[in-house]
Amino acid sequence: MSKRILAIGGGQGKGRESLPTEKLAIDAYIVSEAKKIAGERRPCGLFIPTASHDCMPYYNTFHKVFTGRFGIKTDVALTVNRMIDPTKMGEKFEKADFLYIGGGNTVFMLESWKESGLLPFIREAYERGVLIAGLSAGAICWFEDIYSDSVIEGEYAMYRGLGWLQGKISPHYNERMLDFDEIVRYNRFCAWGIEDDAAVEFIDGAAGKTVSGGGKVWLLDGTDGVKVKKTEYLGQN
Repeated sequence: MSKRILAIGGGQGKGRESLPTEKLAIDAYIVSEAKKIAGERRPCGLFIPTASHDCMPYYNTFHKVFTGRFGIKTDVALTVNRMIDPTKMGEKFEKADFLYIGGGNTVFMLESWKESGLLPFIREAYERGVLIAGLSAGAICWFEDIYSDSVIEGEYAMYRGLGWLQGKISPHYNERMLDFDEIVRYNRFCAWGIEDDAAVEFIDGAAGKTVSGGGKVWLLDGTDGVKVKKTEYLGQN
């Protein structure tokens, strides 16, 4: 099975149940892919809210969208300040046709996954072809280097990610464009910039199609050290 990550730049957070229908295009894509995986079964999505410190209102919104609008079963993996029961957690992951990694504090999330023992469950699901969809923190954590204010709120810097996907990335690019462009130019590297309400899917590590609820995905090239060259990534079949 192909290993798949859908990186969503942002814009579909805790208040998204009030968003107009067109803003749900990314969720609709996730549901369509989950149904392909589930076949005759009713699909199930497993929500992982570690980056928001297991915020239950966040899960409630996820449930309202995916169950209320799309009829998908949902479950949640809670690990912050609690011990994992490996058998019960394994059952949650076995039933999941997709994982949805919520936004929040990326650095905290990665440290918590390692300390709690959740990361091997996520890795095993990824290896066996379960679709992983992630928003903001959940979108960028898979890359080698990530742009985040996770350590000091409001102070953005580059941090190390898991390295499952190559490259550097910023979510919420429409909001962080000027600062991130300067970092890309100064350090002479290439990077991804994903706007809110935009997503790009990586299959076996390679970028494929994009999905949009109004946002765009950008490839940034600052290697000349003078000006960042920007190319809208329109996806590949």
